[in-house]
Amino acid sequence: MIETTSDHVIRVSGLTKTYPGSSRPAVDHLNLEVIRGRIFGLLGPNGAGKTTTISILCTLLRPDSGRVEVLGQAVLEKAREIRRSIGLVPQEIALYPTLTIRENLSYFARVLGVEKKRITERIGACLDLVGLAEVAGRRIDRCSGGMKRRANLAVGILHEPQILLLDEPTVGIDAQSRNLILEQLRELNRQGMTLLYTTHYMREAEDICDEIAIIDVGKVVALGTPGQLIESNETCENLEDLFLALTGKALRE
Repeated sequence: MIETTSDHVIRVSGLTKTYPGSSRPAVDHLNLEVIRGRIFGLLGPNGAGKTTTISILCTLLRPDSGRVEVLGQAVLEKAREIRRSIGLVPQEIALYPTLTIRENLSYFARVLGVEKKRITERIGACLDLVGLAEVAGRRIDRCSGGMKRRANLAVGILHEPQILLLDEPTVGIDAQSRNLILEQLRELNRQGMTLLYTTHYMREAEDICDEIAIIDVGKVVALGTPGQLIESNETCENLEDLFLALTGKALRE
């Protein structure tokens, strides 16, 4: 684990990334700072650059330019160390479908470097946290969408990361599963974990996030607490109104 006393656990300065064959950057000179212990929302329409930014933060994708620091370390220089200190809950379910929930957690605990003597303890704690202890022997391909999402979250926190990156962790699930996931994310945050969170559910972001950046075409178009952002536009009653005012109502791919 990386030890740092800085209040800022993520610093992004001038981040730019253009994919081959694209006519414009996916991320265009993006600047962000995330303070330790916060739940930071990264919101934007499809194609705004959210997933690209998360992929760079967790060292899965190299930026074209700019500086990105996680826990005070540059992602291009200290990728291995950073990976040990962050967790990722991707948008797609990243589990083996023919293995049980418990077998998936056991496998990923080893991949993530959890101490052998603590694997059983960590699996039990994570299963309890996401409400899957009673069904841990069920194969993933026989689980509901909500159960898969909760198992995805359990994998992301097995190694007790300092920062958890979540890319739309509640998409396509029932209200009960969404409520449980949000409650457990709040609990992880209360325990000291910093969360960077993307979602298309504006009410969800308004309820859970301490601070929000709205991005579009790879750039920040608004930054502040949910209350500050809503108050910044007199015609907007909630975060969704503001989001549409800033990014437009035209359909995105």
